[in-house]
This record gives sequence, C-alpha cells and structure tokens, in this order.
Amino acid sequence: MNWEQIRGNWQQAKGELKVRWGKLTDDDLALIDGERDKLVGSLQEKYGVTKEEAIKQVDELH
Repeated sequence: MNWEQIRGNWQQAKGELKVRWGKLTDDDLALIDGERDKLVGSLQEKYGVTKEEAIKQVDELH
C-alpha cells in the first residue's frame, strides 16, 4: 500500500496506525489527517525517535 492509498482510506488506516503506534491518540490522528510528514513528526515527538527512524517506520507501512 502506498501513501496515496493510505491517505485515500484515512478512516480505515487510522485503526491500523493506532494498533501499530498506541501512543497516537484520536486527536493526533485527526491533526495528522493523512499527511505523511505530520505522522513522521508525531512519531518523533511521541516516541523520541529520529526523523530518519520515523520515516523508516512510516515507509514500512507500504
């Protein structure tokens, strides 16, 4: 699944993201609203990972 597919199916993708990254709240996911860069930033903030690590994790969704 590419990011455009995730973005297009954001409502369904939110459940998978919450399972994978339990620290993301419904409010976080509402703010992210399908934007890859916002998800990367939230992962950095919530999990204390580097930008590169957050990008790697997001890319593993595909």
